[in-house]
Amino acid sequence: MSLTVQSVTFDAEDAAELARFWAAALGLSVADGASADFAQATGPGGRYLFIAVPEPKSAKNRVHLDLEADDREAEVTRLLSLGAARLGDLDEDGARWTVLADVQGNEFCVVQAHAG
Repeated sequence: MSLTVQSVTFDAEDAAELARFWAAALGLSVADGASADFAQATGPGGRYLFIAVPEPKSAKNRVHLDLEADDREAEVTRLLSLGAARLGDLDEDGARWTVLADVQGNEFCVVQAHAG
């Protein structure tokens, strides 16, 4: 296979604001020159681009990130302190996760890591 993920791109109201949230959430660095129109955050966890778009978010994401945590509730609390909003907690067939929205309403999940 010759494809690899180059970056994950988010539409944004304010690209720099959204880049700062995700950089803090994932331990990334916001590249110099971030603006309301374009920003990027990079690090060992990947490359994320943030591009301002004129239309507001109007529906549930068709694609979202699932982030795994050893201590789901501790990570959810940390993300809430960064500005995320808690949308719900789910427990289905032994899998437990929390649905959150970032500072611009994009949904993502924090999944409890399975022991062993």
